[in-house]
Amino acid sequence: MHKVTSTSSLGPGGLDLTQSFFKPIQNTAPPSPTKRHTKISVIGVGNVGMAIAQTILTQDLADELALVDAVKDKLRGEMLDLQHAAAFLPRTQILSSTDYSVTAGSDLCIVTAGARQNPGESRLNLLQRNVGLFKKIIPPLAQLSPDAILLIVSNPVDVLTYVAWKLSGFPSNRVIGSGTNLDSSRFRFLIADHLDVNAQDVQAYIVGEHGDSSVALWSSISVGGVPILSFLEKQQISCEKETLERIHKEVVGSAYEVISLKGYTSWAIGYSVANLAFSILRNQRKIHPVTVMANGFHGIEAGEVFLSLPALLGRGGALAVTNVHMTEEEAQRLRDSAKTLLELQRQLELGGLR
Repeated sequence: MHKVTSTSSLGPGGLDLTQSFFKPIQNTAPPSPTKRHTKISVIGVGNVGMAIAQTILTQDLADELALVDAVKDKLRGEMLDLQHAAAFLPRTQILSSTDYSVTAGSDLCIVTAGARQNPGESRLNLLQRNVGLFKKIIPPLAQLSPDAILLIVSNPVDVLTYVAWKLSGFPSNRVIGSGTNLDSSRFRFLIADHLDVNAQDVQAYIVGEHGDSSVALWSSISVGGVPILSFLEKQQISCEKETLERIHKEVVGSAYEVISLKGYTSWAIGYSVANLAFSILRNQRKIHPVTVMANGFHGIEAGEVFLSLPALLGRGGALAVTNVHMTEEEAQRLRDSAKTLLELQRQLELGGLR
């Protein structure tokens, strides 16, 4: 394997500037055992992968960042481009390789790699190709970083998170998908924009599949601590169901609009995933709507299925799922979303999975 990393050696003779430039302090004690060296690996350096990597660097989330991709020249180019910004960023060692050994000892492995849909290709066939790709990605990550948390971003994220869980052999709390974290951010933005408030003051969740069968939890939305629907009811302000459905459809279609305008999405998912990484690695115990093992929650009993629920995230991964309020209609839609994903899973050829 040829691994590329930063080096302190310059010139034909390989002069090591570290030895010349610094005079070591004598009789130093070893680093404190409580001092953690945080390593993040990003698999796939496409538009999404690099947006995530760039955001991780600017937010000072890692001491070491490893990039992996199958396209050697692009991979090295992306690594060098980030390294050349070192003077403007918190100090982070950036490595890259086509070999997964560069990811060894990672605390968090973020998988963005995935096959692109061919013209006329069915969703199932695309998913099957991505399963084949994951069979090459997940086992080496799990073997080289047995204590890591896997964060899946590749789409369709819910089923691929299930596949990653099966392939890794990890406990389900350490395999998470980016899920509807970004969908919920879009949802909060639309509500905040309508009310002319800061989106951070809006509590609103999209749950279920990251896709067409997602569920907007209107009954639990609050702005500044004020439950929206009950407030409108008390004020005798009518709110048509069609209006709510239209806003939800706008959330679902947001990514398609961005893709139609610029060709891909990148920045919003970059910030979303970096936000998840922060909550996990800094043990923030924040609640995010992310893809988790959903069996046993909110009446979902059909089988092993991963979909988005508001989950408490910390250093151990997904620590708990919140008992968020749902109406019976919302809960039924969530169960229907689970059935949609289970049906897709059953159609997959998952030979070789545990």
